[in-house]
Amino acid sequence: MTERLTARQVIALVAGDFTELRPEDGGPPPGDRPDGPLDWEGYGEARARAAARSGEQESVVCGTGVVEGTRTVLIAFEFGYLGGSLGVRTGDRLEAAYRHARAHRLPVVALVATGGSRMQEGMVALTQLQRVARQSALTREAGLAQIAVLRDPTTGGGWATLGASADVTLALPGAQVGFAGSRVRPPDADPAAYTAEAQLASGAVDALVRPGRLRHELGRWLRLLTASSGEAAPPPRALGGDTGAPGSGRDAVRRARAPERPRAARYLDAYFTHRVPLTGDRCGGADPESMLCGFGDHGGRTVAYAAQTGTATRPAGYRTAARLIRLADRLGIPVLTLVDTPGAANDAEAEREGVGAAIADLFTALASVRTPVTTLLIGEGGSGGALALAAPGNTWATPDSYFSVIAPELAAAILKRGPDEVDATADQLRLRPQDLVEAGLIRGVVEG
Repeated sequence: MTERLTARQVIALVAGDFTELRPEDGGPPPGDRPDGPLDWEGYGEARARAAARSGEQESVVCGTGVVEGTRTVLIAFEFGYLGGSLGVRTGDRLEAAYRHARAHRLPVVALVATGGSRMQEGMVALTQLQRVARQSALTREAGLAQIAVLRDPTTGGGWATLGASADVTLALPGAQVGFAGSRVRPPDADPAAYTAEAQLASGAVDALVRPGRLRHELGRWLRLLTASSGEAAPPPRALGGDTGAPGSGRDAVRRARAPERPRAARYLDAYFTHRVPLTGDRCGGADPESMLCGFGDHGGRTVAYAAQTGTATRPAGYRTAARLIRLADRLGIPVLTLVDTPGAANDAEAEREGVGAAIADLFTALASVRTPVTTLLIGEGGSGGALALAAPGNTWATPDSYFSVIAPELAAAILKRGPDEVDATADQLRLRPQDLVEAGLIRGVVEG
């Protein structure tokens, strides 16, 4: 469990120059009944005690503040006020905060710590989740970034709306995070499944951030996500030492598969001044071993990236890349993709995880975006699992790469050719970078 800071303490931790929005100062619940819409005996007294104990009139504090240079709408939950639960007055404040963000073109940061909807207001409280979802959707349509920070605890509707629906979701290490709170889970439930760490592993959280680093990390994310640009990202320079054109298909394949060839991480480190990772497909999976996604600074402007690492790409990797590309498109940020895979994962588990549907969704994402996408083939381009990440009409290649409808060995096997015919098959496939240029399939071969 992490230290439970109050709403104003966590605001002070991440921002300066905070100005509170006060659409109302509490008052009686809906219907002007002291005990709320359900006439829940003692509810009015419980609210009064919560206000006296926490110093707040509701379970959220909303306003604007500056996070390392970026003015932002801040929503901070006060867990000391009835467990940070959502009631109608909470909904009033949240709606006002989102409206203010859209009116002033500001990003939204939600610092979440909540136990869910307020029982004493019944279904009236539960429907505030629809209200919050609507405001979040309108803010998303307006092209404004939304970041959530999951504090301890983040459960119930607050997790299912403000937390899980954010563009980027950060969490404090050790925070309790899950739809089911600790008192309503099955008695034999594994408590480790309801943690920020578990949500990171399952692709629902992008990164864990210690409280002392929170202002800095939020500042980096906000600067990157609020810097739109209509100009395409330039392709990176080739980093490999062998810059000559491959003499044969076999040579092209050999160079692309060489263990010493630079992989995605080296290209990203050389290309970006700094970068932040986007992790997970929001569908229960993460694949950081085969797909690196995130946003970075290149030449003073933001570029989103999705980069294969040279291994077989799994379904979660494709879904994370599609998530990244759609987010960049909505925020008006150009995209760089790096293609390097022998192909999509083809084991039984990948099929159960929906690899075909994941690849199809990535094809759709790239086919429908308005933001410019640049692709560099940096190694192996293995069939549709590689093509799904390639920008139509704006793909480049390094000298130590190849792109093929199928691997030469597999092509020979399908054609019932012997091992001694694999090299000839590689030549027939016309997979070298210069072959791709000649065929009009890529724009050119980049230099070092």
